[in-house]
Amino acid sequence: MKTGVEILVRDGFKPLQGRRVGLVTNHTGRDRAGRATIDLLQAAPGVTLVGLFSPEHGIRGEADAKVASGKDEKTGLPIHSLYGKTTKPTAEMLKDVDVIVFDIQDVGARFYTYNTTLALVLEAAKENAKDVLLLDRPNPGGGEAVEGPVLEEALRGDFIGYFPIPMRHGMTLGELATLYNTEFKIGCRLEVVRMEGWRRSMYYDRTGLPWVNPSPNMRSLEAAISYPGLGALEATNLSVGRGTGRAFVLYGAPWIDGPKLCGELNGRGLEGVRFKPATFTPAVEPGMPRFPHAEKECQGFEVEITDRAKYRPVTAALHAYDAIYRLYPKDFAFGRSHRFFGLRSVESDLKSGRSPAQIEASWQPELDRFLKARQKALIYP
Repeated sequence: MKTGVEILVRDGFKPLQGRRVGLVTNHTGRDRAGRATIDLLQAAPGVTLVGLFSPEHGIRGEADAKVASGKDEKTGLPIHSLYGKTTKPTAEMLKDVDVIVFDIQDVGARFYTYNTTLALVLEAAKENAKDVLLLDRPNPGGGEAVEGPVLEEALRGDFIGYFPIPMRHGMTLGELATLYNTEFKIGCRLEVVRMEGWRRSMYYDRTGLPWVNPSPNMRSLEAAISYPGLGALEATNLSVGRGTGRAFVLYGAPWIDGPKLCGELNGRGLEGVRFKPATFTPAVEPGMPRFPHAEKECQGFEVEITDRAKYRPVTAALHAYDAIYRLYPKDFAFGRSHRFFGLRSVESDLKSGRSPAQIEASWQPELDRFLKARQKALIYP
């Protein structure tokens, strides 16, 4: 298979000939040989690269805090941060740009901020009469399963929840851009450079592409598959494994009995996943914030995916919330979980005794409406 940037190179950069380009990218924007999209466009005949735009984690994908604008050491080009004082390209940033090229690897979760950056870039393109050329990449968790509640209206417009999509949307960024542009009526001039050879059933390790951590703590495909659901536990007072090298695979806290929690979760018969007791101590990593329970021994679980096709990480997350609250009601804090789930009712529903199955059933009408809209935006079989 070939990614969008590889198709662009093969076809001689035709859509960009004679044009001034602003590139929204980071360390994940590269071809399978490891050549950065920045370098490919900088060297492309007939193309003038005039500026770079960086999302959360910065142009090199190493920051875990707000990112400042600056200058790229290698090219000398200005880097406009879209995760600092501003999150949307301004008219001043775009004044010398004819077309905005977007090339970033996503992970398929509504609350992973690259898809919000995409929405804001599309809006800025519309407002400033600029074209957008999106270089598409795979959804690491495939493009078949869709899960979770659609973001409720009162929570929309947030950086981890911008448009009404579910937690696991099962789309590529090219498909999301199409959805944003049509269903959500941004209406900018958009062209998607489609991948060749990608199918919705393909997980990332079937693409032949080398794995590049999309963000500092997204360090494996297994973590990326679980993240659209279990990643919501980051909003609570649990450790999600940051500081262990296995973030979003390990989950726990000092007050949890790992074997007891795993016995409860495994007893629920969730398909495609097994919860293994885990003991870990998150470290303080150089250049990173101090993550929850740093330097404290935690117990909890390790996620073992036994069948990707059957595994439903949002369902697993709902059961994890329910089990942890039932076992540790005085210790467990839901925190800002509503922002990750995209519903304010999840905490009160679980506390009132509603089962995960009942809660999921209540999401279905909105999810069905989303699926109809999504169908129109799908690009790949």
